[in-house]
Amino acid sequence: MSANLSQPACRGALLTLLRRLHFYIGLFVGPFIFIASLSGALYVLTPQLESALYHQALRTQEIGPQQPLARQIAAARHYIGEDARIYAVRPAPKPGDTTRVQFVEAGLGESESRAIFVAPATLAIQGDMTVYGTSGVLPLRTWIDQFHRSLLLGNAGRLYSELAASWLWIAALGGIVLWLTSRPKRKLKVRKTPQKKARHWHITLGAALLLGLLFFSVTGLTWSQWAGGNIDKMRSSLGWMTPQVNTTLTPGNEPSLKDPHAEHHTMMPGMAMPAVDDQMWDRVLAAARASGIESNKVEIRPARAMNKAWTVTEIDRAWPTHVDSAAVDPHSFKVIDRTFFADFPLIAKLTRWGIDAHMGVLFGLPNQILLAAFGFGLCAMIILGYRMWWLKRPASSAASPAQTLSEAWHALPGIWRTAVLIIAALFGYCLPVMGASLLLFIAADAVRWRKSTLKLQVS
Repeated sequence: MSANLSQPACRGALLTLLRRLHFYIGLFVGPFIFIASLSGALYVLTPQLESALYHQALRTQEIGPQQPLARQIAAARHYIGEDARIYAVRPAPKPGDTTRVQFVEAGLGESESRAIFVAPATLAIQGDMTVYGTSGVLPLRTWIDQFHRSLLLGNAGRLYSELAASWLWIAALGGIVLWLTSRPKRKLKVRKTPQKKARHWHITLGAALLLGLLFFSVTGLTWSQWAGGNIDKMRSSLGWMTPQVNTTLTPGNEPSLKDPHAEHHTMMPGMAMPAVDDQMWDRVLAAARASGIESNKVEIRPARAMNKAWTVTEIDRAWPTHVDSAAVDPHSFKVIDRTFFADFPLIAKLTRWGIDAHMGVLFGLPNQILLAAFGFGLCAMIILGYRMWWLKRPASSAASPAQTLSEAWHALPGIWRTAVLIIAALFGYCLPVMGASLLLFIAADAVRWRKSTLKLQVS
């Protein structure tokens, strides 16, 4: 290929390359994006359904003076067994709510605990079920969340969501570029065929959802297995991790850093914990309240080792965000460290808000409605993309080599071919699942290009 390839020809080759890549993403990755989008939309719509479904556990008709936490915890321990280890306690945030006493139990999954729901006034046991993560979601949302995250296949299944998140932003930006470079300068009256109608609505939805597509791609990648690890390394090297209270009782340690996705990390069922007196819970909570922990929604966790402090953390992710935390010495009941969201670095705040917006909890119902509309809109856009392909597909199996990535790449001048390879290698390194799937795209495309080239030579 001549190095003096004209600018229009080079531009045409680049657009052909982008068009074929956009097609491959839609054809092969589209189903995974569809599943992630649909399951995500269903996830954000379930809080109200869960409130109704598990109403008996979450709410109590017996409203009166609350018993001390010690007595509520003793009631839960009596119900489940005196030797059970407590993972965390969530006091009832308002009258009519129940208190959650969460126990570590063998056989539970990642980030799961067994929650006993206690009526604060009467100490009656209102419910007993498994809860998941910092959000404390109940079984229905846990099932949808795990399906959204890994298709219920564990860590191996997480590759599907990482594949979807890795390619989503490229599909979105590539589609916009293709539309901007191919639309006519003036509108011409043409007959609206089914294919043109599908294309019109596919483009319209893509433009309307563009910012959301980019947002969910980026925030989804932070949860991913491989790309997420690279993102955490980058954030750590740049000092962008979220501050966390220092729980070490010995003086002189610097505050540690916290992964904002800690709710998804494994809770070890058999982890060793110091002996805990039920009377300590009230005193720890009182110390934290005195230090500035004001939210009604808090989680208290006992020390995980003899030289560690207890923690009291706000867990209200609505606006304004309440995620302040305090570390309390279980011997002197003094607060040894505190973190306030107002003092977080800007990047840490944006990370927290991004994650909560992705989960549909940042602004409550408006956030849920917006995310559901986005999710169903993305599903419709993918269906329209498949309809476009089906209506426009060639009548025969014969295909031109110009319709392949390989031919489009070979049509570029040498410097552009090198640039494309460097960019692909860079993205493949940062987003390993994207890199591996790109190699599969190229392999399949090269076989198709080779076969179609041989057909032309024979003919």
